[in-house]
Amino acid sequence: MRKLIYYIAATLDGYIAGPDGQYDFFPFGGEESAAILADFPETMPTPAREPLGIADRSAERFDAVIMGRATYAPGLKLGWTSPYGHLKQYVVSRTLISPDPAVTVVDDPTALVRTLKEQDGMDIWLCGGGKLAATLRDEIDELIIKRHPMVIGTGIPLFDGPFTPANFLPVSTRCFDSGFTITRFAKGLS
Repeated sequence: MRKLIYYIAATLDGYIAGPDGQYDFFPFGGEESAAILADFPETMPTPAREPLGIADRSAERFDAVIMGRATYAPGLKLGWTSPYGHLKQYVVSRTLISPDPAVTVVDDPTALVRTLKEQDGMDIWLCGGGKLAATLRDEIDELIIKRHPMVIGTGIPLFDGPFTPANFLPVSTRCFDSGFTITRFAKGLS
C-alpha cells in the first residue's frame, strides 16, 4: 500500500518557512544537496531538474505530490503552473482554479489521500505546508525531516494545528559535517 510521507526541510526550532513563507534561507549545496539529489531527485521542481543534472532521473520514491496553496504560490509567481510536472500534482485549496491541466485542485485532502493510498503507485509526497500537515497528520505514515542547524525564532511550523500529540519513532538519521541531518520517522503507536 502507498504511504503518505511528509518530506520537508525544517529549522532546529521546528519551522519550515519564515513568517511570510520565505524558504530561501535554507542552504542547498555541498554533500547535503548531493545526498538529496541522489535519494530524492523527484522532489526537485521540474524547471530545476535540467540545471541540476537530473532531468533524466526517474522517481526513486514518489510519483505524486500534495501541497497547500501557499506552498504552490511561489512557483506560480515564477510562472511555474506545473512545478512538479514529472509527478501527479495536487494542490489543496477551496478557492484556487487550476491554471494548468497537469495540476488537480482538491478541497478535501483527507479523502484524496485515502483514495490515492488505495491505488497502485509509488509513495505520495506531502510537500507542505504546516496547516495541511496538521490536517493530514493522522494520514501521514512517515516523516522525513531535513533538519538545518539554525533557528529563526518564528515562521510556519512543521505542523500548524491543534494540540493533539502523536508518536513517530526515529528509524534512521544521516548526519553531515555541517550539522545538517536527514531523519526518517515512522508512525508510532499512539
